[in-house]
Amino acid sequence: MTTAELYKELNFVNHSREKRLYYANLVIDNPELISKLMAILFMVNDKISPRAAWVLEFMCSKNITLILPYLDEFTEKMNSVHLDSAVRPVAKICELLTIAYTSKDRNNVKQELKPIYKERIIETCFDYMINDEKVAPKAYAMNTLYLFGKEYDWIHPELALILERDFHLQSAAFKARARHILKKIKKA
Repeated sequence: MTTAELYKELNFVNHSREKRLYYANLVIDNPELISKLMAILFMVNDKISPRAAWVLEFMCSKNITLILPYLDEFTEKMNSVHLDSAVRPVAKICELLTIAYTSKDRNNVKQELKPIYKERIIETCFDYMINDEKVAPKAYAMNTLYLFGKEYDWIHPELALILERDFHLQSAAFKARARHILKKIKKA
């Protein structure tokens, strides 16, 4: 399948879990499509870009190791994604990578997530926290930063500062997640 053919196929992806899962499984079964899917994701001004992001997120949720050969491109370009419906899955993929990386279980993410990739993820997550993003990307970013804060001691104080500063301006969902993360930071 060419990039153009995949692009046409992504027109059929919608918010339904069924469609996202169908196309995620298609990519899992045909890993050569991952680079094409990412090329579409990084057409950041295109209305199909979020659909590629949704499929990539579902693929990563099922098998995070499939994105490992593409970490350089993903982490380098992820901060260019700006459409709200594409930012959320990108933030979720960052969280999935971080959860795998900080897991007690042995996995390939621990070897493949180089310091430069971690720095890019941290920077993008802080951008999500300080920019005018929706709650979901902020929530994923909070958790990602909290987890990386166990390795980088400067992150927790910075994250706590942002959470406390923005707390009164945010939605109930943000406040609930922020309280949870702040409680974990204080225990750490």
